[in-house]
Amino acid sequence: VQLQASGGGLVQQGGSLRLSCAASVSISSINVMGWYRQAPGKQREMVADIDRSGSTNYGDSVTGRFTISRDNAENTGSLQMNSLNPDDTAVYYCHARVGPKTYWGQGTQVTVSS
Repeated sequence: VQLQASGGGLVQQGGSLRLSCAASVSISSINVMGWYRQAPGKQREMVADIDRSGSTNYGDSVTGRFTISRDNAENTGSLQMNSLNPDDTAVYYCHARVGPKTYWGQGTQVTVSS
């Protein structure tokens, strides 16, 4: 399983970005798809995930600002990030659990300027 993350970039505080994670397999075979992030000097943090039924989980710091979704037709998961602030600056990694294994994408940088 290969995951290709895209959509990162530089945005001003209060702005929005949309990350995408394209999977090399049918998204219907993915049990859970989601995002983690890691900022310099900090531990990796769960951002959001979504399971096959569409149930979602969000990290406390992003609840109400970020929305995760999955597009079955495009085999893609997306993370809509609104009201961004400098604390959201990090490398964002998408992941997908297929059966007992978890796969990771290469990461995409998100930088929020104040």
